[in-house]
Amino acid sequence: MLDIIIRGGDVVTPQGLAKADVGISGETIAAIAAPCVLDGATATRMIDATGRIVMPGGIDPHVHMHHPFSTPEGETLYTRGPDHVGMSALYGGTTTLIDFAYVSSAATVRAGIEARDAQFVGTASCDFAYHLMLQSEPPESIIAELGEAIQAGYPTVKIFTTNILPQRKDRMIDLGDMWEIFKVLAKEGGLGVIHAEDNDLVMHMYAKLIREGRAGFENMAEVHSQLSEDISFRRVIRLAESVPGCALYMMHVSAATGVAAIREARAKGLPIYGESLHQYMLYTADDYKRPNGQIYHTYPSLKTKADQQALWDGAADGSINCVATDDLCCTLREKTLGRRIDDTTGGNSGIEPRLAVMYTEMVVKRGYSLPRYVDLVSTHAAKIMGLYPRKGAIAIGSDADITILDPTRRGRITAADLHQTDYTPWEGHEIHAWPVLTMLRGVVKVEDGRYIGKAGDGQFLKRRIPGEFIAGPML
Repeated sequence: MLDIIIRGGDVVTPQGLAKADVGISGETIAAIAAPCVLDGATATRMIDATGRIVMPGGIDPHVHMHHPFSTPEGETLYTRGPDHVGMSALYGGTTTLIDFAYVSSAATVRAGIEARDAQFVGTASCDFAYHLMLQSEPPESIIAELGEAIQAGYPTVKIFTTNILPQRKDRMIDLGDMWEIFKVLAKEGGLGVIHAEDNDLVMHMYAKLIREGRAGFENMAEVHSQLSEDISFRRVIRLAESVPGCALYMMHVSAATGVAAIREARAKGLPIYGESLHQYMLYTADDYKRPNGQIYHTYPSLKTKADQQALWDGAADGSINCVATDDLCCTLREKTLGRRIDDTTGGNSGIEPRLAVMYTEMVVKRGYSLPRYVDLVSTHAAKIMGLYPRKGAIAIGSDADITILDPTRRGRITAADLHQTDYTPWEGHEIHAWPVLTMLRGVVKVEDGRYIGKAGDGQFLKRRIPGEFIAGPML
């Protein structure tokens, strides 16, 4: 007895693309068969996917829900939470989000996890996990606690090499503390997830531009520069190389210099993985000069056309393994309050259109295969982050997290058609497909533009990084 049969679609499986029927029992995929083979099976519901693409639900490994951010006046605001952002993700075909648990240097790792659980458990609309985000000068007690947390299912640790903004003093981890953290990661099988910019250069450029009267946010690329990414990536990777068994995931790669550093490290056999964001791959620093140009910004800054091309080259050769969003859901008014290099809010509202935008850019415009596209928006994140094959695969025994894309759905993105906030940086962007059904663990959550899910449907996901991904570069 099957609960649901999805019939006649072009199904992206770990073995490749095939015309197939998919059978679902309870929360998991129970059967994958040639068309019509499952016709004799009794099922509660049949879903016709003829002419459509059946893929695993999208996975975004880099989002910020219920995340504090400051206005230029110093007021603290919060982004929308996992109920609302999770709903938007499901509308866009994404079923799993990885956020951050904030670990204060004055508290404990467990306290950081519990505080996040209080905001997510029973509230999230789609499945979720946390990276552990450390603060500056973590005491030895916290570094020691990381091993226990990794073994308990929290294997990824976020490290900043810069404070990002001159007024912020609690983000940067110095090389000595990073070295000690890397030793714990290597011993316990964890993964460092790194925001890498050279703090000295970043802070020097803030001071220089402000002194020269060029503090407008349109000059952001001079502060968060290619050189800063180059120096920091290479220092961090070299430090990891000195700790056998230390694996890294370089977040939001924005520059050709970052791609080159990852590529060279992987050529040496180092377990280094790269993530970029769809805004870096499709926008440049010139877009800061557009009306409300802040909507395109996140940290590090947008760069040049040449950097953009390097990111696409990296996605093609394996230096870039995932395309995430660094999502930060706030209103247009809140996003555009800052107008200077030192007060502009990072992140943007990008979860809902991610799959459609990247399908259009990868498959339609650049000729990527459907399996390669699915790797970059779902499967690779599941593998690197320790969720595979439960997530990121249409395979027997995997969670029935399934998105059905309609490649005949053409048009342009408008904020009025989305569900996340009152603006989108993708306004007017051409699309050649759109999700028409999203299923989370065997339950349809969105169908033909109707949201059927509810807050609290999402489950927390404990994870373990596969040993082969720590032993050397995979994918």
